[in-house]
Amino acid sequence: MKIRAATVDDHQALCAIDTVANTSPERRDQIRSWLDSARCYVAEVDGRIAGYGVLTHHFFGHPFIEIIMVGEAFRRQGVGAEIVRHLRAIAPGPKLFSSTNASNVPMQKLFRSLGFQRSGQVDNLDEGDAEFIFLIVNG
Repeated sequence: MKIRAATVDDHQALCAIDTVANTSPERRDQIRSWLDSARCYVAEVDGRIAGYGVLTHHFFGHPFIEIIMVGEAFRRQGVGAEIVRHLRAIAPGPKLFSSTNASNVPMQKLFRSLGFQRSGQVDNLDEGDAEFIFLIVNG
């Protein structure tokens, strides 16, 4: 598996593996924005894009993993974990945050397996599905 910085040429491949982008023009536009921002990283397996992650710095000035998306054919194979490890390695500062919905139990398990701790929650973003905030302290 190889993790690399994404380029604008990856747009179509990222949209193809993103389950939301299949039906959402807004998500396809968001992916374009992430690519333009140079904060998007892709995981390749055997030359195919298997997943992507986005690292921002908009969470109260701290690094924040905005999204981890793994293509359905590559799930449960360690792709998401490798993307998170890579983003953690390049994140500046001692704290790294991320979040996931209460309904996304696989992502919660992934965060915990990598040493993240639950650090709070935000209600009312998605109706009836709280957003859990996670934190890991580097060093």
